[in-house]
Amino acid sequence: MKLVRDIMVREVATLDVNDELSLANDIMRLGRIRHLPVVEGSKLVGIISERDLFRSSLAQALGYGTKASRDLMKTIRIRDIMVSEVLTVHPDMALGDAVKIMVEKKIGCLPVVEDNRLVGLLTETDVLLQYCKELGTCAA
Repeated sequence: MKLVRDIMVREVATLDVNDELSLANDIMRLGRIRHLPVVEGSKLVGIISERDLFRSSLAQALGYGTKASRDLMKTIRIRDIMVSEVLTVHPDMALGDAVKIMVEKKIGCLPVVEDNRLVGLLTETDVLLQYCKELGTCAA
């Protein structure tokens, strides 16, 4: 039986609650990342997704130029837009149980927490890659 720890990403990009929204935008675009856990010290306190970023970037939709939009993003703190009620899993949870949570709650990732510390991230991509490996259609 596979566990969350078997396929989770251990090196996770994170944001601090006091970071600017512009930093989240840069990390997501450059790293092609869709979810960023938000920490205060080593404690998980929230998460921001690409969807949250789009919602908070309404300045572009309202006709602001790129520079004006970026300037506005620098005034918004992560704590102001993050989702603070985050579903998490333990690294020793059965992978099937974690996937069930993701499907039922329609979420693309689950932060992995152990002893109140963020230790990894389980994403849809990790699950699909594992499935692909089990089918024998992906490189190990």
